[in-house]
Amino acid sequence: DRELDPEELDELQVAFQEFDTDRDGSIGYRELGACMRTLGYMPTEMELIEISQHVKMRMGGRVDFEEFVELIGPKLREETAHMLGVRELRVAFREFDRDRDGRITVAELRQAAPALLGEPLAGTELDEMLREVDLNGDGIVDFDEFVMMLST
Repeated sequence: DRELDPEELDELQVAFQEFDTDRDGSIGYRELGACMRTLGYMPTEMELIEISQHVKMRMGGRVDFEEFVELIGPKLREETAHMLGVRELRVAFREFDRDRDGRITVAELRQAAPALLGEPLAGTELDEMLREVDLNGDGIVDFDEFVMMLST
């Protein structure tokens, strides 16, 4: 088993801090799945259940950064070859998010599509793309939905 390199650890730290909303140095087992997806790793339901059970039983339902690295590190090492780093994903997201509000609208998708896809998209294609990606149905694409879109 190879060690995670400093860049990978940095990515883990950025993701961990994003989900440590109360800044107490730990995240709850419920946030682990979303945090993993932010890193580009798409855990199966079974993996999430196993990880959640492990964290609840052995760690009081929360993990600090070191425990997070122990839990997630091996999975990331397996996936590294197939993974986009969080920085690259954020850069790609910003290409679409023209007004930098953290959301991609149909208008922004229409604007960015020619440059990123090499051709403009018809309105129906855009609507269909947005429907597929917009998991919560609010008419916009947030970063998590964007990550999931690129991971499928």
